[in-house]
Amino acid sequence: MTDTYPPAASTMHIDDKSVRVTEWRLPPGSATGWHKHEMAYVIVPTSGGPLRIATPDGDVAAEMVVGKPYIRPAGVEHDVINDGPGEVVFMEVELK
Repeated sequence: MTDTYPPAASTMHIDDKSVRVTEWRLPPGSATGWHKHEMAYVIVPTSGGPLRIATPDGDVAAEMVVGKPYIRPAGVEHDVINDGPGEVVFMEVELK
């Protein structure tokens, strides 16, 4: 898995029968913590920057680009780590 990092801040904005929308704020040196998505989800970056995605198969570099959302299937297991110089913010929309 990964080293211990201070936790990223999350704020749930919507949690109803259709979707769960969570805002994630990752200051430099923080991480979401190791987790597995039980639902498909869409990520919508609201501030850009580099992130490191730790997976069971190794780390992957990712660049959050404002205006460039992406989707992932249920079952994704990872930790999202901000090793970059600035805060990265994104909305996570889980599809129930």
